[in-house]
Amino acid sequence: MNDTTVTLVGNVATAVEYRDTVAGAVARFRFAVSARRWDRERAVWADGPTSFYTVSAWRSLGANLAASVSVGEPLVVHGRLKVREDERDGQRKTFVDIDALAVGHDLTRGTSAFRRTARPEASPGAQAPPGVGEGDLTDREGAPELVPADGKDPWTAAAHQLVTAP
Repeated sequence: MNDTTVTLVGNVATAVEYRDTVAGAVARFRFAVSARRWDRERAVWADGPTSFYTVSAWRSLGANLAASVSVGEPLVVHGRLKVREDERDGQRKTFVDIDALAVGHDLTRGTSAFRRTARPEASPGAQAPPGVGEGDLTDREGAPELVPADGKDPWTAAAHQLVTAP
């Protein structure tokens, strides 16, 4: 099947609504995307018209989205474009929906802290993924991360400097 995939950059316009359905858990929210253009005459950035999309995220993406996103936050949404028509109040209306494949905070406009979700316990006899438990990884809040041989994590040090800088 040839789906049209799009990547949108914008802001969360409504609270994320999370529900368990017969088809699986889903999170939905409205997403506002405004074009920004450089106005040469006034020498400033100007917002163009705003387009609104309904974003749906299924299963674990939906659960993680509901736990991580609030109204007004800048996001990057990548997903399948769905255009549908509906009749409401005697008028035909067009709606544009996005079935999200990936969602993340827009890091050009702020910082974010990633936390892995807890995985279900492995069944007895199951093997760990390659590399886990081989001494080259360290467990921080249950999430394995690569650590240099000297044991110092340069990313944590850099983030600490950013947070504590005057």
